[in-house]
Amino acid sequence: MKIVIAPDSFKDSLSAEGVAAAIAGGIAAVLPQAEVLCCPMADGGEGTMDAIVAACHGERRSLTVRGPLGREVLAHWGWLGGSRTAIIEMAQASGLQLLELDQRDACRTSSFGTGQLIGAALDAGAERIILAIGGSATNDAGSGMLRALGLRTFDAQGAELEEGGLALCNVARVDASGLDPRLASVRLEVAADVDNPLCGANGASAIFGPQKGASPAQVELLDHALGHFADHCAQVLGRDVRDFPGCGAAGGMGFAARAFLDAQFRPGIEVVAELVGLDAAVQGADLVITGEGRFDAQTLRGKTPFGVARIAKRHGVAVVVLAGTLGDGYQALYDHGIDAAFAIADGPMTLQQACANAAELLAARAGDILRLWQIANKG
Repeated sequence: MKIVIAPDSFKDSLSAEGVAAAIAGGIAAVLPQAEVLCCPMADGGEGTMDAIVAACHGERRSLTVRGPLGREVLAHWGWLGGSRTAIIEMAQASGLQLLELDQRDACRTSSFGTGQLIGAALDAGAERIILAIGGSATNDAGSGMLRALGLRTFDAQGAELEEGGLALCNVARVDASGLDPRLASVRLEVAADVDNPLCGANGASAIFGPQKGASPAQVELLDHALGHFADHCAQVLGRDVRDFPGCGAAGGMGFAARAFLDAQFRPGIEVVAELVGLDAAVQGADLVITGEGRFDAQTLRGKTPFGVARIAKRHGVAVVVLAGTLGDGYQALYDHGIDAAFAIADGPMTLQQACANAAELLAARAGDILRLWQIANKG
């Protein structure tokens, strides 16, 4: 029997690699002769870099960069030397995970650190950069990232602007002449699952600003600031990409990547699946087990189990989900390639208890699934 294990991480508990290892342990206890392939997955958010590095036997590198509020943070990025591919996770340098709840400030946070990671990838000789932009703390239209790579922005008095999205209200001139020339020869792919434009009612500020600390009044100011920045960028570039689907992703990081770095946009799960070779792994499998911390209707928006199921169904392979929690509307996934879903808890427990014991709970539920699978396939 061939089983492919392709889960996402369980936030605040286990990495995708840890989840896969726990499930594999549960399978081995019941069916030690099974052929088990572990393919840690991610969908472009937090954990994407680690999942790819683990599955592709890459290298995890580190760099001290400027965090979202200017303080130094130690960020990690992935390197696949054979293909000269860099995996950069925006959350590592400019993510919400780096801030306490009361520190979130969509007006001031900057993506500068993400630009520093891109610079490190260029220094390493990257020919391809995968930029995973989930989990960002910023709403600066990627201007901080661009500044780290050589862009300069000035106000009407000729002074350089401060960091952050709100400062873009005062931009009077954008100078792209200093952008790192190596960017022109790098293939940049943005792993993102949202199709929001930069501005407007469905734009970066309106949709994502509140979760990053913006009040309703600040949302309006930020939307104006990003539009004002886009006006000046259009003058420099000779084209306006603000309405391109995905330009509103990660507080407008999608806009900067599209406008100045000629980035291509792909669903995060698609990028990860390609890099880890999930399609080839699933061929000839009898069962795929995937999972995530919370499995609900939102999973339909391109999260890991949804993407894994699409690939498995192309090969006619059954898919089972193991989740920390089964949330509202998860049954809708049964119409999209998921055959069964189970929560890992074996009784009443707190979230803290579930997180602390996730490995043991995953192993136990995986063993239960294999026992049921054996019964169903007798005779």
